Amino acid sequence: MGVLDGRIALVTGASRGIGLASARALVGAGARVALLARGRESLAEAVAVVGASAFSVRCDVSDNAALYDAVEQIRATVGEPDILVNNAGRFLVAPADETSPDDFASVVSTNLVAPFAIVRALLPTMRKAGRGHIVTIGSIADRHIFPGNAAYSASKYGLRALHEVLHAELRGSGVRTTLVSPGPVDTPLWDAIDPDNSPGFTPRSAMLQADAVAAAVLYAVSAPEGVNIDELRLSRR
Repeated sequence: MGVLDGRIALVTGASRGIGLASARALVGAGARVALLARGRESLAEAVAVVGASAFSVRCDVSDNAALYDAVEQIRATVGEPDILVNNAGRFLVAPADETSPDDFASVVSTNLVAPFAIVRALLPTMRKAGRGHIVTIGSIADRHIFPGNAAYSASKYGLRALHEVLHAELRGSGVRTTLVSPGPVDTPLWDAIDPDNSPGFTPRSAMLQADAVAAAVLYAVSAPEGVNIDELRLSRR
């Protein structure tokens, strides 16, 4: 018997990195997991890695209509998700005066508006049931400022604020909320930047691994009933 037997989880950005690792950890603990991501082939590969208790739903989370359709598809396939891991995100590094308003809006849409939209779709049912868990994947950039992070930090600071509002509003409801804020994590998000050869960035060998973040997610959602893990900050040692 797994600690999450009978639970249904939805993980966004689940085809790689932290999302894929989290989906694998949740399935390993007994949950059925819906993997949301944009790429058809990468999703198929992710499901093959995660196992038979996972299934994929192709969706661009920044498209609200597609997102709500995806949630309905999950409900029709396996039932109502009671664990949400809001992980999908866009990473942009550029000085503020070189960041276009369209790029800024795109980052905020993916990193902040989309997580809110998913919460909005799932929360009424969680409230009615008196149970559920919303896990928000933040970042060290949700509390520390770095040059070149005008769009990314704005979105992550906003995401932390959204978590704190939900935490306050849901106290005593039975719905739990956790913010997991890791330092730099070695995922494909860094491929275009090549941090090993870019001054000012953490080398990939000194970054956290995605499995470490997934372990934090599993720790939070596996806590005993009545216990809320408010926030987890992760750093490399």
